Amino acid sequence: MCLFRHTALAATLLLSFSSTPLLATDKPASSRYFEAEDIFALEYASEVQISPDGSKIVYVRASNDIMTDSTRSSLWLLDVKSGTQTALFADQFNYSSPRWSPDGNQLAFISDSSGSRQIHLHWLTANRTAKLSNLQQSPANLVWSPDGNQLAFTMNMPAAAAEMQQKVKRVAKPAGAKWSDSATVYDRVRYQADGQGFLKPQFRQIFVLPASGGTARQLTQGDFNYGSDLSFTPDSKALVFAANLHPEWEYQPRDANLYQLTLASAELTELTSLPGDESSPVFSPDGKQLAFLWQSNALVPYSNSKLKILNLAGKAISDVATDFDRSIAQANWLTNSSLVVQFDDRGQRKLASLTTKGKLTELTASLGGVSQPQPYLSGSYSVSDNGVIAYTHGTSERPSDVAVLQKGKSRVLTALNEDLLGHKTLAKVHEITYKSSFDGEEIQGWYLTPPDFDPAKKYPLLLEIHGGPHLAYGPQWSAEMQRYAKEGYVVFYDNHRGSSSYGERFAMLLHNKYSSPEDFADHNSGVDAMLKLGFIDENNLFIGGGSAGGIATAYAIGLTDRFKAAAVVKPVINWLSKVLTGDSYTYQTFHQFPGVPWEHVEHYWQRSPLSLVGNVTTPTILITGEADRRTPMSESEQYYQALKLRRVDTALVRIPGSPHGISNKPSRMIEKVEYMLAWYEKYRTKAN
Repeated sequence: MCLFRHTALAATLLLSFSSTPLLATDKPASSRYFEAEDIFALEYASEVQISPDGSKIVYVRASNDIMTDSTRSSLWLLDVKSGTQTALFADQFNYSSPRWSPDGNQLAFISDSSGSRQIHLHWLTANRTAKLSNLQQSPANLVWSPDGNQLAFTMNMPAAAAEMQQKVKRVAKPAGAKWSDSATVYDRVRYQADGQGFLKPQFRQIFVLPASGGTARQLTQGDFNYGSDLSFTPDSKALVFAANLHPEWEYQPRDANLYQLTLASAELTELTSLPGDESSPVFSPDGKQLAFLWQSNALVPYSNSKLKILNLAGKAISDVATDFDRSIAQANWLTNSSLVVQFDDRGQRKLASLTTKGKLTELTASLGGVSQPQPYLSGSYSVSDNGVIAYTHGTSERPSDVAVLQKGKSRVLTALNEDLLGHKTLAKVHEITYKSSFDGEEIQGWYLTPPDFDPAKKYPLLLEIHGGPHLAYGPQWSAEMQRYAKEGYVVFYDNHRGSSSYGERFAMLLHNKYSSPEDFADHNSGVDAMLKLGFIDENNLFIGGGSAGGIATAYAIGLTDRFKAAAVVKPVINWLSKVLTGDSYTYQTFHQFPGVPWEHVEHYWQRSPLSLVGNVTTPTILITGEADRRTPMSESEQYYQALKLRRVDTALVRIPGSPHGISNKPSRMIEKVEYMLAWYEKYRTKAN
């Protein structure tokens, strides 16, 4: 039976997550279906890094720990030719950021095995490991110099406290006195961030560390965040990175230039000064060209990321594939005249080769599997000096494995979840396309049919709406949707207008319309299309979604009463309050809205689900993390109280200590899904 299947959810109770993981005790250990507790047994690959000669791959293997309710990250080594894999570091500690030395004989990585996150070095032939750093903060963005003599990284460094905190008069506390904690003062524009809470006064700085061990040297100073995309010059004498060093940088969320920093003198040279965001610099093999990504700073919610190339001799910047209507990411050189690029296209993450003259050749469309709870597009890759590509390979029935692309052919080298999923009957994913009733726009979607599906029967339908809104779902593994389907629901999801992977025009259809009757029409038309398939019970329609999907869900039930119950997860309910309480206000007020809320009250209110609450009759469960600073708890509380005043059956689930990513721990992923299932089950009409 389903967790909570027989638990009454009283509409007048304020629900809280239990501190004890909610695991079923009445299921056989060898169930042939995907059960809630199976989430703890899932594994997936990430951070695949191929050796310079293309013969070996090291990757991070993520495994859930049922005793600590955490995800452990270990390092594993793969032989590309034989597929043999061995554990490099697999214990109670966490390992990340593996980076091959230029000669392929050493492996740098970050680990907390010494009690804090430090940089380590492993010699493969000698099978010896040393801790290189003794840092007071966590390092990130690790990169080798081409000569193999040093490592560069970034690290947050303390900055001066707020001016008022320094100037306020202090009264000496008598010895032994017990006073209240001192006040904290914030005077920065960006003073909070989801997942981090209220920010300490600190800034990201760049460091170098000898590969032979020694003391890390800080290269940058000041109240700026220096790049998270470090790249050494071919002679190892300088670093190139992105940064916004304008005095008004806090008000410019989509602006950054490329800079070159000479290690010996700390001389800083500006390489680019385009209006917009330059990032991800990579040098061509001959060192004469610098490829980088660029995105416009126009006051719009979406624009494609473009590939540009800086000729280092003449300083001229050229555009590559200007007519390619997809957003390019993670470019790496293959030769002096071609690169490998990553992009999303119609619900798939793809790799392609791209010449400097703009010719694009698709290599694979199977990147994915890293996004565990929901089927968001995900995945990454790396390329060797001789053009062998390692990447995360995902499917609709498996989380990410490690694959290699060599001489035009792909091979999957691991089967991390065969022991768990190989014997189970899973939900099947099917594609569907249809026209939106609003304007005839073609919408792409997918649906999962339950295990042992019988097309002659009628099934309840669950519409699940993705977040973003400028993100995309695809035919990828989703633990949450597998659970819904296992409990008997046909799960339908679509890439409505505004979704990424369909080009700028499609993404911009939601400009200043987030949410609106237009994207609701996309979803509603999808439900109609599903009903035409003949196996959906029209009397058992349900709706749910998180973040932007939570907004769209709350908006939808203000426009229709066709759904039996709704799950509104981490939503925005009132845009007038959200933009001045959440952590993304400098971006949202000007990129997703026409301006500040006090000058555009009517527009903000029109986009707010709260403006439609007087129409709502759909029973609604709200689920939000108490530490969420992207869509603060106060948003859910407004909707909860409004629905209570209207006598609509409502429950509020508060997740203690959780930020916006409420499925960031295995037990939380389980609880979120099982609360939603219990709510739907409360209103699901049983077939005769």
